[in-house]
Amino acid sequence: MVKVVTEALGEAEVVKLLREYTVAWFRRSYAEFTPAQLMAIPYIKRGYNVLISSPTGTGKTLAAFLPIIDDLYRLGELGDLRDQVYVVYVSPLRALNNDVVKNLKRPVEEIRKTASDMGIELPELRMKARTSDTPPSEKQRMLREPPHILVTTPESLAIALVAPRFRERLSGVRWVVIDEVHELASSKRGAHLSLSLERLEELVPGELQRIGLSATIAPVETVAQFLVGYRSDLEPRDCVAVDARFVKPMEISVLCPRVDIIRDPAEVVNEAIYRELKEIVLEHRTTLVFVNTRSSTERVVFKLRKIFEKEGVLDADEVEAHHSSLSRELRLDVENRLKSGELRAIVSSTSLELGIDVGYIDAVVLLSSPKSVTRLIQRVGRSGHSVDDVSKGYLLAVDRDDLVEVTVLAKLARKRRLDRVKMPRKPLDILAQHIVGMSLERRWKLKEAYELVRRSYSYHDLTWDEFARVVEYLAGRHDDLLSAARTYSKIRYYEDEETFGRKRGVRMIYYLNSGAIPDEAKVKVFTEDGRYVGDLEEGFVEYLEPGDVFVLGGKTFQFVKSSAMRVVVRRVEHQRPTVPSWFSETLPLAFDSAIEVARFRGYVSRLIDEVGVKRAVREVSAAYGVEKSLARHIVNYVNEQKSYVGVVPDDRTVLVEMWYDESAEADNLIFHTLFGRRVNDAIARALALLVSDALEANVRVTVTDNGFMLTLASREPLFSDRVLGEVLEELKAGRLRDVLRRALRRSEILKRRFRHCAERALALLKNYRGEETNVGRRQVTAETLMRLSEPVSGFPILEEAYREVMEDVMDVENAERVLESIGRGEIVLRAVRVDGPPSPFAHTIVAHGYSDVVLMEDRRKLLLRLYEEVTRRISEKRSRGVSPPAPPSGGASAPGSPEADQVL
Repeated sequence: MVKVVTEALGEAEVVKLLREYTVAWFRRSYAEFTPAQLMAIPYIKRGYNVLISSPTGTGKTLAAFLPIIDDLYRLGELGDLRDQVYVVYVSPLRALNNDVVKNLKRPVEEIRKTASDMGIELPELRMKARTSDTPPSEKQRMLREPPHILVTTPESLAIALVAPRFRERLSGVRWVVIDEVHELASSKRGAHLSLSLERLEELVPGELQRIGLSATIAPVETVAQFLVGYRSDLEPRDCVAVDARFVKPMEISVLCPRVDIIRDPAEVVNEAIYRELKEIVLEHRTTLVFVNTRSSTERVVFKLRKIFEKEGVLDADEVEAHHSSLSRELRLDVENRLKSGELRAIVSSTSLELGIDVGYIDAVVLLSSPKSVTRLIQRVGRSGHSVDDVSKGYLLAVDRDDLVEVTVLAKLARKRRLDRVKMPRKPLDILAQHIVGMSLERRWKLKEAYELVRRSYSYHDLTWDEFARVVEYLAGRHDDLLSAARTYSKIRYYEDEETFGRKRGVRMIYYLNSGAIPDEAKVKVFTEDGRYVGDLEEGFVEYLEPGDVFVLGGKTFQFVKSSAMRVVVRRVEHQRPTVPSWFSETLPLAFDSAIEVARFRGYVSRLIDEVGVKRAVREVSAAYGVEKSLARHIVNYVNEQKSYVGVVPDDRTVLVEMWYDESAEADNLIFHTLFGRRVNDAIARALALLVSDALEANVRVTVTDNGFMLTLASREPLFSDRVLGEVLEELKAGRLRDVLRRALRRSEILKRRFRHCAERALALLKNYRGEETNVGRRQVTAETLMRLSEPVSGFPILEEAYREVMEDVMDVENAERVLESIGRGEIVLRAVRVDGPPSPFAHTIVAHGYSDVVLMEDRRKLLLRLYEEVTRRISEKRSRGVSPPAPPSGGASAPGSPEADQVL
């Protein structure tokens, strides 16, 4: 079971547990132990599994390694330190591995020297990194002289477990240290690692002591259970969770461009944003700026450099970009310059969120919402490098929706209200890969292998049927059916003995193709007459449906179809884009945070009813710690929504807005569901299918964090209360997965995720006999395999592709909860057909496609036109004395509008 520890022992008690020379070195090197160290070291010394959750700069790494180094040197004193691996350190990043080797070298060498000065001679402690970058000669040297501390990645650990000679060196491992547990747990790499840890546990004679290092994360008990898994009797292993998440002081400020963010043109707003950025950079020694897409990183750096060069206040070379698309050499150069204090500003997307040692940063700017309280705290925590330094963060909102969001996230961060981590559960493609890896170790009984797999937290709920189907697929049970896709068996299955083992020739396939990270690829775009237009990221193509419109090279195209790594489009004029080009890069708003933003809308709405607009501004300013000018933007925004349609959608009210767009001859159904993009995507796709079936027409879908829009091309309004009611009645929570599965069956996202799953399950080989295979050819084969596997009941790769899309890309579980709440009447649906432009809260949903950089000015014009038309109509209503009805008792949002209202 998990024991959460929040109180630290006194320093005098902790030093008693460490050797004299270790304490002497520590006191010479550091002023004092940090809270995380005081809490963790005693439990690690006593042999407990420990999860340490605390911010950057609070000494997590030393908290884990100091007691381990102390124990290794104790073995050295006794002459018991052998040529074997004692510690396996795993991190998600090779760059982080290199950092750890460098950072551990100092205490290891200096503690040894301190002991020597005290007359105690200790043997050398060896540390080595073993990753895909490690040369074969270095790996051979590790066989002769194995490191006592092995630094690796999840992928390289899985390979090491089946390397016949190096595997022997792992049989004496006592400690496993997992860094950035929060990053791994939320992806398939975490499931991959969890199975490797159980296989390592099977290899060693005793029990591993597992130590996890995590930034701020919740719930800490769940992450601790992920780290340690289950014993052979399938009871949870014990773990101590050191909760030092909130020991570091934090200051968070919400800012907004000091211009009219509604009426001023895009260039004026942008200039104001950069003025704010410039002031923050000049006020601090080193500022880290986080943006939400890689393309934004380069744009912000380019603009900041131009400003600093023009004004002569900073050298342009003091501003740099850092993101995953840069070469490793460029990233290392930027990191080294940052550590040495040469940079005044660095702009990053997500690549600097993890714990790479970047030296001293004294301010963090989040340009637009980070989309999660947890991510906000992690990013801001990069500033103030020591535990006593204040982490200083500035949230710079760029429009009213963004302002509402960051205001709520800032308050939640101050109150330390975190989003819950979501972990992939029993991914079958990763399971298939590990069964192949296990077959290379020895012959396994099926029951024995199944029990080992279920010791992993990620696979604890795996059923015997699911396990058996994966074994049958790997054993070639479906080879005849799937031979056209050249998918053949990967293990030898002895059915009469109920065992499996190694198949000849598979070892090299496993070495070259294992891992959890899919290849990123470009997709070529051609017009219907075969003219090459350009390239799209594969992640973007996943979101396209026939009829979708997007911008490429400054021109507007409509998606027609795709075949492997080729997309066919037709040129269209004067059509609003439905999917912005950066859409696949954007971070979705976390469900927990989304609910709080929705709740905030309801709070402001009730304040307006109870105390009026002016006092509501003061109340919001005081309660949420924002300037009155920002609170005024928020209150006015909510008040405009109330005045126009009489319904403020919040956590208990979903507004369904029927709006006919005469200029586009399209009828729109706008769902104000502030549940985050992943939940909205699941519900929107299912509803789109049902609407399409009901009206026998193509439905276009626009999805945002705040809601979604279904669009039908029509010369007259088609949506009605009756149609809406029938469709919603058909979509019950219990039916969502079935309807969604039908909606996804021929989708781009399923086709491409199926390829990723087939690659992980070793049905498709990324590397064959040492040569990379063509991605386009793999996609063609994947589509053939997918088609052939559809008649096979429960085929694991196809089942996993559906699961990945519905549970990991979308959030079908929380979508089901939302639908259940609607079914129970806990969330009320209110339908309104608007006469005129859509309501204020709908504007950013309608204009979503215009968020493409090329059309930013058009987007601003559209938003301003909608805003002015709405405010004109509100003024006319007020002049006629028309106002929305008062809210019913209980303080709910007003339930209607003069035009129409229907409770569903």
